[in-house]
Amino acid sequence: MSGFLANVLLYAVPLLMGVIAHEVAHGWTAERCGDPTARERGRITLNPAVHVDPVGTVVLPLLLLVAQSPFLFGWAKPVPVNMSKLRGGRRDMALVSLSGPLANLFLALASALVYHLILWGTRSGWFAEGTLMSFVVEPLFYMAYYSVRFNLVLMMVNLLPIPPLDGGHFLMGILPSPLSARLGKIEPYGILVLLLLLASGAWGFVFAPTFRVLMGLLGM
Repeated sequence: MSGFLANVLLYAVPLLMGVIAHEVAHGWTAERCGDPTARERGRITLNPAVHVDPVGTVVLPLLLLVAQSPFLFGWAKPVPVNMSKLRGGRRDMALVSLSGPLANLFLALASALVYHLILWGTRSGWFAEGTLMSFVVEPLFYMAYYSVRFNLVLMMVNLLPIPPLDGGHFLMGILPSPLSARLGKIEPYGILVLLLLLASGAWGFVFAPTFRVLMGLLGM
C-alpha cells in the first residue's frame, strides 16, 4: 500500500500540471483571440480547485493506476470558449483547440530537460546518496519522468481527429464549412469512441508505437 500511495503522490503533481496547463492554454489563447469568457469566469489560473473534474482528474487516473495501465490519462473541467466572440471565427477556434496539446508538448519537453539534468547531476556526483539534495531531487526525478509520459499521452489523445477532442475541433476550424458540419455531427459520440479504444485494447495498438518513438526522441 505504501508503494501505491507513493506512486499516487508522484503522479498527482504532473497530472495536475498537465491537465491545468492544457485548459489554461485554451483560455489564454481564446482571450488573445478576443474571447474573455475564461478570464471572466476565473479559469485562467493555476489554482487546481477551479479545474479539477472529479471523474477525469481523480477517479479515472486512480483506476488506471490500480489497473497498472501502461498509459495514464485524465482531463480537467473544460475551459468555456464563446466562438461568437473570437475575432477570426473558426480559424481562431482551430488555434484555441491546438493550444492545449501544444502546452502538453512544452511540458513534456521541459520535464525531459529536468529529467536529464538530474540524471547528469547524479552521474557527476552532485547528488550523493543520503544527502539532503538527493532527498529533494529523487522525487523530482520521478515526477519529471511521469510528467513526460503523461503529457505525451495527453497530447496524442487530444490530437485524435474526433470531436470533442482538440484534434477534431482543430479540423472543424480549418475544413470547408460543409465538411466541418459533417464532422461536427460526430461530437456527441466522440467520447464513446475514445472509451471503445480503451476497452478494446486498441488504445495500446494505436498509441504504443508513436509513444515509444516520442520517448526515444526525448532520450527516455
